[in-house]
Amino acid sequence: MADQRLDDPQVEQRLTRLDDLLAQVEATPGPAGALAMEAVTALAEVYGEALARALAAAPPAAVEVMLGDPLLGHLLVLHGIHPEPVERRIERVLEGLHPGLGGEVSLVGVADGVAAVRLPAGCGHTTAEAAHVVREAVLAVAPELADVRPVAAARAPAFVPLDALRRPAGTP
Repeated sequence: MADQRLDDPQVEQRLTRLDDLLAQVEATPGPAGALAMEAVTALAEVYGEALARALAAAPPAAVEVMLGDPLLGHLLVLHGIHPEPVERRIERVLEGLHPGLGGEVSLVGVADGVAAVRLPAGCGHTTAEAAHVVREAVLAVAPELADVRPVAAARAPAFVPLDALRRPAGTP
């Protein structure tokens, strides 16, 4: 198997540059801009079809490798051919976060492009830190989502013995 040609930071740089270039092309008035965008769309469709065919022909072990690669996973989602539903992708990434957050993180649900994720209570992180880590991880595997909404875990009610409730006020 050939070595990876670009490392992840290089891919990120290229994607950022591509976004900038596409924004410039989209802003180009007249038929030249429209023609360039049509060419980009056609190219993306052909690449998507090629990727779909490679996915269909790949043995299960190769598909697992593809699903584990952030760039390939993102492209599979982009082209609408990712074999796992968004909920399963989110659950898989959340399972990997449990040790780092010191508690169970769970998917509550996905609706209208927003994933609701239950964060552990008292996990040793601030809620904002935990929410940020979870949000970044979820959006990395489910870029089609618009947002990730943290849901605080319900705290267990404090136990108060019945006899403490029956004592007169001020009595220890």
